Amino acid sequence: MNSFSRICVYCAASDGINGEYLAGASALGGEIARRGYGLVYGGGSVGLMGAVARGAAAGGGNVHGIIPAALTPKEISGPPIGVLEIVDSMHTRKARMAELSDAFIALPGGFGTLEELFETITWTQLGIHRKPIGLLNIAGFYDPLLALIEHSIVQGFVRPQYRALLVAERDPATLLDRLLVHESPDGIVRWITPEQV
Repeated sequence: MNSFSRICVYCAASDGINGEYLAGASALGGEIARRGYGLVYGGGSVGLMGAVARGAAAGGGNVHGIIPAALTPKEISGPPIGVLEIVDSMHTRKARMAELSDAFIALPGGFGTLEELFETITWTQLGIHRKPIGLLNIAGFYDPLLALIEHSIVQGFVRPQYRALLVAERDPATLLDRLLVHESPDGIVRWITPEQV
């Protein structure tokens, strides 16, 4: 059984075209707060980032946003939600998010969200961390990605046991329940530090 203090959520600074995305982001934030966890996220107040942060804050949850200074004009509108930590770069942002969090969840998003998700998966593969990773697959958004991962396994580019690195669910409560009992698959390489990569 895993123990969580804070959950990192990767997500878009835009709304997407389906209203279910915003609703799902807000519901995840609320469920994180309801369970007494803190939220670590990208620091924006717009799009899905704003929705998940407001959902957590409305539920009385601790919210910690981390944003590079260069993105503040684009991703912040109005007062910050919770604690806002301004850092010097995207690299620092991602390192701080990983450092502060006990598990990771990706909501729908674009290239930035996908990059954060896959770096986190790769760090598990390399033994840098063993924190659970989930996808909140709102409205089937991640179905094509899950199919691509399966295709990569079939084609011999991803080991079959690494299929279990990622937990995907459509409901926030079910996803968090599964992350609590998730174990990293066998076959992870020896533990190394990010500096050794």
